[in-house]
Amino acid sequence: MQTSQRNCITSAVHGFHYQHAPEMTPYISSHYQIFDNNMYPDIPTQDNQMSFETYDEPYFTLDSAPTTSFYNTYDPPCAVSTSSNRSPCSPQSYISDPHPSSGNNYGSPMSRSSVVYDSTQLRNRVVRDIERSLMGPDSPHMTDGHYCSLNNNHGASPNKLIEILPKMELKDILILCAKAVSENDFSTAETVMNALGNMVSVTGTPIQRLAAYMLEGLRARLESSGYTIYKKLRCEEPTSAELRTYMHVLYEFCPYFKFAYTSSNAIIQEAVRNERSIHLIDFQIGMGTQWISLLRSLSNQPGGPPFVRITGVDDSQSAYARGGGLGRVEKILSAEAKSCRVPVPFEFNAAAMSGCQVNRENLKVRPGEALVVNFPYMLHHMPDESVSTENHRDRLLWLVKSLSPRVVTVVEQESNTNTPPFLHRFVEMLKYYTAMFESIDVALARNDKKRINAEMHCLARDIVNMIACEDSERVERHELFGKWRARLSMAGFTQLPLSTSVKESIKGLLKGFHENYRLQEGNGALYLGWKTCWMASSSAWR
Repeated sequence: MQTSQRNCITSAVHGFHYQHAPEMTPYISSHYQIFDNNMYPDIPTQDNQMSFETYDEPYFTLDSAPTTSFYNTYDPPCAVSTSSNRSPCSPQSYISDPHPSSGNNYGSPMSRSSVVYDSTQLRNRVVRDIERSLMGPDSPHMTDGHYCSLNNNHGASPNKLIEILPKMELKDILILCAKAVSENDFSTAETVMNALGNMVSVTGTPIQRLAAYMLEGLRARLESSGYTIYKKLRCEEPTSAELRTYMHVLYEFCPYFKFAYTSSNAIIQEAVRNERSIHLIDFQIGMGTQWISLLRSLSNQPGGPPFVRITGVDDSQSAYARGGGLGRVEKILSAEAKSCRVPVPFEFNAAAMSGCQVNRENLKVRPGEALVVNFPYMLHHMPDESVSTENHRDRLLWLVKSLSPRVVTVVEQESNTNTPPFLHRFVEMLKYYTAMFESIDVALARNDKKRINAEMHCLARDIVNMIACEDSERVERHELFGKWRARLSMAGFTQLPLSTSVKESIKGLLKGFHENYRLQEGNGALYLGWKTCWMASSSAWR
């Protein structure tokens, strides 16, 4: 996220619950950049002893709906319909499409048989259950098709609401609160938020931890916006070394970023096999960690390593996370290229700018080289047609296609938070991040301050931004693979099949992680999932 668009809320504003969590700092805006221990040997790590095995039983932790077979059409288990034009559907959402279509191009490969609800049914079900408890099923306000607002004007006093809220599931309370915020029902929102404040904890269960950050986002949205609050507050930022440590925790104990690096490198290595001159363009270079393993692999190919150029696209937030500019990345990669016997001269082209600013001249493409373009969890930060008439999301894809690349790798979160209205987006986030926090929970203890800081600095920023901000201030705008596929196809790209070796490389990676991580191929992409939720997709294009 660009510096001018950071969203920053400190714990001092509303007071997160930090039970038994010493030596922690307030969370702030951060940028997803992953740093390998090769770069920072002083960062302590520990081996992940969890084993991977095929797990075919249905799961019920996140959703009561069981997993069913994978269909050839890959209909999603649930969909968010935001308009008559059918918005992309999401496998993470609580909201299901009551009219699934075999022609739906936006689904992930997991389907489930369950009773489905559209968005209105979901909201009304939650509200109706509470109101029946408050006023009784025979209340005149409980007639079919009419659900009264939970405020004093309709007979539901704050005291009665406070009495019933502790009996509800935390996820339903969050949805109720989001509904009140979306409807500017300030009385209900304030009552529910005050109750939630006593139920959340950054050292609690996964849903309690997630609820702490979602509550902060709701408060920020209700008060005006996360960006406005950011401008009014002085935020305490961690040092770059601390931020690298927080990121490294997620890198080591969860496979999401290693999934991106491993799958992309396997795709790239196959695409450039036997090439003697390669140009790698990384649109989110970070520390350049991904390319260390690739350089080592290229050094072992028949005929020796090829000539290599790397272009690293950067922004000021990445520079802060690194603790320095792109010159630092160049030194690291140059040293690695030398040790891997990459022919001289190894070249590094620094493009110190955001993706929105990149033009053809910044990339310095030369004829005769095999061009590789890498988009690792990056494209969702580009504003599209819903934000700006410039539509940098599609502009960047058209630009890359005009360069005639040998291969383009795309890894993105499998979530639909770009264009849906606020309440739909909130429910989508709740499902997706519940799975994310559950997956972290099995790897690190709940009172582990490394986990707490990692969630605060690397996840809370995204959560608050998606809840509290709108328009250009909301920079976290994820789309499902089906929508990316449509965008790439419209830009002229052709999807490339993934080979067996690419799939095997990810299977090998997952052997070091918990058995609840799942891998599935669908629509020509690889999906990484946690239980019944697909979390990320990886694909290749030309």
